[in-house]
Amino acid sequence: MTFAWYAHLKDLRSAPVYVAILASWGIALFEYMLQVPANRAGYGTFNLGQLKIMQEVITLSVFVPFAVFYMGQPLKLDYLWAGCCMAGAVFFIFRG
Repeated sequence: MTFAWYAHLKDLRSAPVYVAILASWGIALFEYMLQVPANRAGYGTFNLGQLKIMQEVITLSVFVPFAVFYMGQPLKLDYLWAGCCMAGAVFFIFRG
């Protein structure tokens, strides 16, 4: 979803907004086609909170390289702190 939500800010900046919307929805549809079955398969093994925290950790893990390498944003120490917070969330949601 990171690419669908943010890539248009770089690649389609001069295009009309409806083009960005259609491109983003096209990408998002493909990602939803992967995510929905993954959640359905994982729901028997993991609870809803665990599935959500895993999704957020994956999102942050994808967002940081995307922001730095694709969008050209500076690498910030805030990403480390956000990662530490996510590690805490993983600890609490997965502990017994």
